[in-house]
Amino acid sequence: MGKIIFYEDRNFQGRSYETSSDCADMSSYLSRCHSCKVESGCFMVYDRNNYMGNQYFVRRGEYSDYQRMGMSDCIKSCRMIPMFRMRIHEKENFGGQMHELMDDCDNMMDRYRMNECQSCNVMDGHWLMYEQPQYKGKMMYLRPGEYKSFRDMGMSGQRFMSMKRIMDSCY
Repeated sequence: MGKIIFYEDRNFQGRSYETSSDCADMSSYLSRCHSCKVESGCFMVYDRNNYMGNQYFVRRGEYSDYQRMGMSDCIKSCRMIPMFRMRIHEKENFGGQMHELMDDCDNMMDRYRMNECQSCNVMDGHWLMYEQPQYKGKMMYLRPGEYKSFRDMGMSGQRFMSMKRIMDSCY
């Protein structure tokens, strides 16, 4: 999950506002925003409300002055850029309970109170699903796409209890 901190003044001074999600109108939190720090993840920042106007891509780092980012006015909205996103479903054909993941899950039962996952939709990133908690047992590789039935993929009787993002470089 991404995390960004906005500051009213240049060089990280003044009041601050921290978020891990989209924000269409920062004026609810700060009177102006002239600098920011990205602690994790990636974001697009905009110099108008509702994700309009000049935009600038920010990743982990410090951005001490909005004018150096090419903003004509202060930062007024931001969008988190998800790097990994998957919806898991308790039943086949996307039925039953549904939960959205953006990070690793070492135990589906503990986190979501779901004792099985029979379908999923991978929106972003590549994932490994494991039959046991703590990333143990047989695994299945998933890339972006809809998986309506693990049984139809030859995983009959297979239960998945943990899932992990593939983040390592393969070269």
